[in-house]
Amino acid sequence: ADLDKERVGNIFTQYNLVSAGVVDKEQKLIGVITGDDVVTIVKEEAVEDALRLGGIGAAEDISDNPVETSKNRFWWLLINLFTAVLASFVIGIFENTIQKVIALAVLMPIVASMGGNAATQTLTVTIQLIASQQLNAKNVMKIINREVVTGLLNGLVFAVITGVFVYFWFHDLKISILIGAAMIVNLTVAGLAGIAIPVTLNKMKIDPAVSATVFVTTVTDVVGFFAFLGIASLFV
Repeated sequence: ADLDKERVGNIFTQYNLVSAGVVDKEQKLIGVITGDDVVTIVKEEAVEDALRLGGIGAAEDISDNPVETSKNRFWWLLINLFTAVLASFVIGIFENTIQKVIALAVLMPIVASMGGNAATQTLTVTIQLIASQQLNAKNVMKIINREVVTGLLNGLVFAVITGVFVYFWFHDLKISILIGAAMIVNLTVAGLAGIAIPVTLNKMKIDPAVSATVFVTTVTDVVGFFAFLGIASLFV
């Protein structure tokens, strides 16, 4: 009777159950859970996970007033502000490089966006694996390796695509190579961060669905800007 709702849903899915008895601590039957009950549970958990991924700790209702809604969203927005300042600090380090080549400033959002989206894809899959208890100590390294290799492959593909696009845009082979190299680094790191951060938070007993997004985004932004501008500072 004390079993977590999410765990109940996982058991029904794992064993293809139609119904199951509910017992108390003395193993006495006190009720029955049906498939319809589990469908409701799964829907509720899916909504909660979606809200957490968006940095909203509590479910919001259409009748909530603006003050309550603001409170639900405040803390993770505040943390995001500090992490955004960190990314801006990295950009500031390479201010002289950006002033020399204005194209770098134009292309920076591409690097950040690609890294952030790639990391979010990995993060979403990882959260689902953790929630369904498919991710465990036996297979975690295998899945981490898979995501890193996937990130590397995507990085290679999009390095070529982006490099060609940038070359025809700016007619500068050096900048094309720079953004291609940054794309490889950032998408590879995005794959690693997208799984390593939620796994680490989960081991620390911190809900990764609530907290992982802001940290993953920070890592990809910082690494992406540092790789792109750092390499540029060496060759521009």
